[in-house]
Amino acid sequence: MDRRAFLRSGALAGAGIMFSRSGISGPLLLPGRKPNIIIILADDLGYGDIGCYGCENIRTPNIDSLGRDGVKMTDFYSSAPVCSPSRAGLLTGRYPPRTTVTQVLFPSTGPEMVVNAYLAISGVSLGLPRDELTLAEAMKSEYATCCIGKWHLGDTRGHRPHERGFHHYLGLLYSNDMAPLALYRNSQVVEKAPVNQDFLTRKYTEEALWFIKENKDKPFLLYFCHTFPHVPLHASPEFRGKSKAGLYGDCVEEIDWSVGRLLDALESYGLAENTLVVFTSDNGPWWNGNPGNHRGRKNDTFEGGMVVPMLARWPEQIPAGRVIA
Repeated sequence: MDRRAFLRSGALAGAGIMFSRSGISGPLLLPGRKPNIIIILADDLGYGDIGCYGCENIRTPNIDSLGRDGVKMTDFYSSAPVCSPSRAGLLTGRYPPRTTVTQVLFPSTGPEMVVNAYLAISGVSLGLPRDELTLAEAMKSEYATCCIGKWHLGDTRGHRPHERGFHHYLGLLYSNDMAPLALYRNSQVVEKAPVNQDFLTRKYTEEALWFIKENKDKPFLLYFCHTFPHVPLHASPEFRGKSKAGLYGDCVEEIDWSVGRLLDALESYGLAENTLVVFTSDNGPWWNGNPGNHRGRKNDTFEGGMVVPMLARWPEQIPAGRVIA
């Protein structure tokens, strides 16, 4: 089996682990039916920032429903305690050092380009290397593939999402605290810097709903990477000041709203039963967030930096209410 076939089959490996550890047997796929896959990745969300993980001051009913109707993992580790390496690990299925993405990447233009110049001299990769196969590259011949939101795996030619296996992309190419901050659709700037971040979650969500509608009759992979609750924090007027946890909580509650919109769309198109929906975070929280009962935070190799929420729902395959330690 070549790497492409291995990674394509590996897209369902996580589900396979869930089944084996839950005492479930049988084929993962019914003949002729490829599941849709939605991976929702929050940015710097803490283990203790979701209701079903013990949070009492941030309302997350839609995210919680994924665990209620599917599986909740209590000891799930990201592949790194910071953004870029974690995303490299998620999309390639490899340890970040093997991809050479071992630290946060910076824009190739703007005030932080000097950091990139230093890293280049030091031999550090400035993007996910071209010889690293991504999940989208492995699946794009059989799936419609889309990346929405924060990319953070390189912004130069050859490193952008639409050049790494995603048929469609809308989002920010790096973190929302890095200038210049423009909104891209594939290789085109559709909103010049600085982007109004108050409406990012809503823009991302509308794009995701459009993608699901456009591809409801074919298998699709949606990699939905929220910009928040990475700092600086922003929320739309509809959510600002509504939580009991300040602007941080407002951001998380708006992400929960977004998850609910996607779940409603799957239901309305009759796709819910055969769609695997995964929700997790790229790493532990920064200072605003709650790592639960774990020591440390983002940037730490203590568990607070790497143990993250992980919920998955796939009604056709995953029995409801499972908890995996």
